[in-house]
Amino acid sequence: MTGVSVATLRTWEQRHGFPVPHRLPSGHRRYDASVVEAVLTVLRQREAGTRLETAIAEAQQPDGRSAPSVFAEVRRRSPHLEVHRLRKATVSALSRAIEDEFCARADQPVLFGGFQKRRFYEPVRDRWEDLATTARATLVMADFDGPLPGERAVRVRLTAESPLRREWFVVCDAHGLPALLTAWELPGQAGIGDQDREFEAIWTVDPRAVRNASRVCAATSLAVGAPGAELLVRQLAEPSSRPLDPSASARLFNRVVTYLDRQG
Repeated sequence: MTGVSVATLRTWEQRHGFPVPHRLPSGHRRYDASVVEAVLTVLRQREAGTRLETAIAEAQQPDGRSAPSVFAEVRRRSPHLEVHRLRKATVSALSRAIEDEFCARADQPVLFGGFQKRRFYEPVRDRWEDLATTARATLVMADFDGPLPGERAVRVRLTAESPLRREWFVVCDAHGLPALLTAWELPGQAGIGDQDREFEAIWTVDPRAVRNASRVCAATSLAVGAPGAELLVRQLAEPSSRPLDPSASARLFNRVVTYLDRQG
């Protein structure tokens, strides 16, 4: 139907997370019409000279819309990960723990932070600027106007319709120390105190889940023309290969407990 061989489709799926098939009970792959159209879009882009990684990222954003949400993508690709309903104070402790135990310790990580609104980012701006000094790339996302000259952490403008405007996430894509927190703010919380706002949250140190989240963030950044986004899309196309530091999960748990105890 597309002229792309089965072997090529499977290679794309393994390396780029695209296209995503439906699995039959027999294990065979099936692709719906929207996926077939996306594959055809990639072929047209390639014929026009576009790099494969960029063509795939753009094909997953039909009509110029933002990339899928980090939370939804992680749930779809890693259904085994448990979802927790947490207050903002707990999500904040998890976020800080990942920043301290992973983002600050990792060797040249790629970092993404989702803050919903600029006013939520400004109080931690200096902290993320500091994290950016040792990172390979750092992109922060909210309702910004765009990048600010002189900042190490690149501000990525989220459009009004972007699902990421309702999400809080920290992604540390690093060899040996990957970590991810993604949280979706529940609707209908008008009048609730800021620290009591509730989120559905997932956190993990699974390298594959982290890489999938990174690809969503990079594709979103590319869609709005963020500096360096095209290079990140290419770099994140490859699977993460180095094994996880076995003590990482324990350190994260201990750090979260410490921060929650301080809040109490």
